[in-house]
Amino acid sequence: MLIFVKILILGSKNKLKRFRENETFPNVIQPTREEVVEGNFHLKGKWRTDFFKNDLPIVVELGCGKGEYSLGLSARYPEKNFLGIDIKGARFWRGAKTALEQQNPRVGFLRTQIELIDLVFEEHEIDEIWLTFPDPQTKYKRTKHRLTNPDFLAKYKKVLKPNGLIHLKTDSEFLHGYTLGLLEGLGHPIEYAHHDVYKNNYSPKDVTEIQTFYEKQYLEIGKPITYLKFRIS
Repeated sequence: MLIFVKILILGSKNKLKRFRENETFPNVIQPTREEVVEGNFHLKGKWRTDFFKNDLPIVVELGCGKGEYSLGLSARYPEKNFLGIDIKGARFWRGAKTALEQQNPRVGFLRTQIELIDLVFEEHEIDEIWLTFPDPQTKYKRTKHRLTNPDFLAKYKKVLKPNGLIHLKTDSEFLHGYTLGLLEGLGHPIEYAHHDVYKNNYSPKDVTEIQTFYEKQYLEIGKPITYLKFRIS
């Protein structure tokens, strides 16, 4: 019991340390919920000019965790900006710190709730979205929190450029099937779909060669990884 308490205390101290470091990182933005909801978020519509300070396309990773995908994609696509979004700042601390160590100005992180996405970006401000291993919210009462439900898709359509591209990579066959059926019902174009990308020789390299911390654990126990690539028409 004593060892468990010590682990909890150590974990809390590490989180507080990371929160403090995030406040000093120039590539981390942490607005309050009130600031966003009340329409006072200063970067809305100005991500390129005031944050990235370039005119490159913006790719957003929702629920970015440690930021592995934002960093991995940035290394592959120097012609794009990448912004990881997560409410858990202690997680993306690692990605933010790595981006600074690599002196990579094209990777940033935003601490906010994903349901506020249409309040932190101007209409058609972003070019692409990655959903990497979101909580599938399998219980019926949690449907409203599912990141591919119709309400979220409407928000994505608002902030994405016309016919914007979305990627969903998940270990949840439930979420994969739910999203696939929903997209077909709504008439959104599906460009790629597979229920086990590591058993398909034609899977995109962006999907198989970039792996998150948790994805590696799933693969160790033989859990299939699914992938969907679609557009919001």
